[in-house]
Amino acid sequence: MNPRRVIVKLSGERLGGRGPGGFSPLEAGSLARAVEDLAGLKGAGYGVGVVCGAGNLLRGRDSAFSDRVAADTAGMLATVINALALSDALGAAGVKARAYTVIPLPGHVAVYRPEAVREFLDSGGIGVFGGGTGAPFVTTDTAAALRALELGAGTILKATQVDGVYSADPKTDPSAKRFDRLTYDEVLDRRLGVMDLAAVELCRRGGIEILVFSGEAAGGPLRAITEPGFATVICRERN
Repeated sequence: MNPRRVIVKLSGERLGGRGPGGFSPLEAGSLARAVEDLAGLKGAGYGVGVVCGAGNLLRGRDSAFSDRVAADTAGMLATVINALALSDALGAAGVKARAYTVIPLPGHVAVYRPEAVREFLDSGGIGVFGGGTGAPFVTTDTAAALRALELGAGTILKATQVDGVYSADPKTDPSAKRFDRLTYDEVLDRRLGVMDLAAVELCRRGGIEILVFSGEAAGGPLRAITEPGFATVICRERN
């Protein structure tokens, strides 16, 4: 495991900005700058991979598809569109970036191969991953956990709509308590909905730390690592 290699999990909604859907170039540019900071072009020195969701384009469970497998497949393809868009935004900012997919699209997107991606990250590049896990019935949270395990990342940075993990939804429950630190077992036992529980279990097995932070905050990914208390930390032990 490489403690200076991280996976950033971004929702599709974050890529879509505050509009009614689709892809926001302004939001992509903002995210590109945040990832650039984390990757060390301004001193952080982290090898970064980014896993994209697709909620801005298509949510399989909310779509008009009658077949779940077809709906999830369409959702996975939508994450490839987001990976291409974000890698393009990074390239436009002068950052060495490449989109990868586990769904083969010969001649269009690089096929995800862990060995090749590790070399690319170690050379200073940023990998942007689309296609989810390549299988239906699985979330992109689980894809992020798998990418972290395969690439030997020590940390997953999970961007959310709130500033950490709470005992309940703070948007609807004003008494919800924010946690500074949690163990994997606490998240699993309480079924806290911050991340797909299958993804949390994979991280528990691999000892991958999860940092949950606000995706709305400027410089969020870098601050999650460098600013104590900015993110909720999920790990083996509370202390």
